[in-house]
Amino acid sequence: MSGKPPPVLISESDIEKRVTELAIQISGDYQDKGDLVLVGVLKGAFVFLADLSRRMTIPRTIEFIAVSSYQSGSLSSGAVRLVMDVRGSIEGRHVLIVEDIVDTGHTLKYLIGMLQSHRPASIRTCTLLHKADSAEVDIDIDYIGFSIGDEWVVGYGLDYAEHDRTLPYIGTVTPTD
Repeated sequence: MSGKPPPVLISESDIEKRVTELAIQISGDYQDKGDLVLVGVLKGAFVFLADLSRRMTIPRTIEFIAVSSYQSGSLSSGAVRLVMDVRGSIEGRHVLIVEDIVDTGHTLKYLIGMLQSHRPASIRTCTLLHKADSAEVDIDIDYIGFSIGDEWVVGYGLDYAEHDRTLPYIGTVTPTD
């Protein structure tokens, strides 16, 4: 990675505006449905989850889950494996999976199936970024922040080989592997 900041794809102010819009929409959709469980997918979704949750106006709790689908750099293994399951009970509760990015859809499909085994009242999905042209499985996403092309993106929680995760904007990089 060079010392030069990646070029901006989505600005910090555009992210802030869209996250606020999503929080308002989700809060409205879950009004009077009880405590919503936000399940953040580590590591990438932690920044988005924190900002989204702070802007919501409904009762909510936060859980985390960790999965692995990338072996190294930009090469996908094609298989998804659970690294860390939710720690609290989600049985009978409304669940919103919060992802940083959905591209092929394999990870989100795996998460939905795995979390259904916990018998929640409902499962819906929210992603900051969606690469619709990269989809390999048919998956419904309930809340989408931004649709993007097939570029590799970093910042706002997303990384390339653990670099640039803390940028306040979404930038683009060219993978080197």
